[in-house]
Amino acid sequence: MINFPPLTGLVAATFTPFHPDGRIRFEMIPDCTEFLIRNGVTGIYICGSTGEGPSLTIAERKAVAEAYVKAAAGRLRTIVHIGHTCLSDVCALAAHAESIGADAISSVSPYYFKPENTTVLVQFLSAAAASAPTLPFYYYHIPSLTGVAVNPVQFLEEGGRSIPTLRGIKFTDSDLSLMNACQEVEQGKFDVLFGRDEMLLAGLSAGAAGAVGSTYNLAPQLYESIIQAFGAGEMKAAREWQLRSVAMIRAIVEVGGESAIKYPMHRHGLDCGPRRLPMRQLTQADKDEIDRRLDALGFDEWAALPVSAEPVA
Repeated sequence: MINFPPLTGLVAATFTPFHPDGRIRFEMIPDCTEFLIRNGVTGIYICGSTGEGPSLTIAERKAVAEAYVKAAAGRLRTIVHIGHTCLSDVCALAAHAESIGADAISSVSPYYFKPENTTVLVQFLSAAAASAPTLPFYYYHIPSLTGVAVNPVQFLEEGGRSIPTLRGIKFTDSDLSLMNACQEVEQGKFDVLFGRDEMLLAGLSAGAAGAVGSTYNLAPQLYESIIQAFGAGEMKAAREWQLRSVAMIRAIVEVGGESAIKYPMHRHGLDCGPRRLPMRQLTQADKDEIDRRLDALGFDEWAALPVSAEPVA
């Protein structure tokens, strides 16, 4: 296994900003990156579910990865998602991530023709990881989207024998007992990153040291407050901050579903544009209602550092 220190703190699953007509708005990527850096985020996860990787062409995914890695300039740890249904494309994305200086790669399971067991999934991802032999590899376990029910504990056990670069797992599931089982594989050999924003406090309580999430873009200071309160043993405060996270997420998704998740970035001066089809397009009424609900929660007071504030050291 490659010597790669565990990822800790908040890793933001980055948005891919679009113009209204669906073209990628590359000029916004440096600004989005700087916003995350000044708010204390420790890493970025590029072209995953949040970044709409499956809705981008291979050329677009490479270009977005290049833009984020360049903007991070070594100040954030960069993980490029390479998952795809076509193995040759996965391998090409892996090799490209290595060539541009990314810190690590990650992949979901194929999700159209699904692997029927752990062995087949390991074979597929072993070939992908081998295409970037110097980069740590993280399996992205998100059964709610892939429909792949391979047990992640079995994947780590079998993958650990077949994938020399396997470093860990991005665990996007609410089964914390299963996450704990992943943490126990080979006496804690693998890095287990928690992927449920609305359950961050529960994940921390279950032993997660690093977390990957989409709403860490929207409200990095909110989630830093959860981490800090938990670390200080102030559980009442930590629970209050987590409940605020839940209320924020509900204010967004109850109106626009997953299609609305990046809309609130405009409140930070970072209009990331619409989501691509087949995600639905928000109406102006949707946007107005989301803003009304976020106003009622005091979003602008606690979500992120104001422009005039000093960045997080």
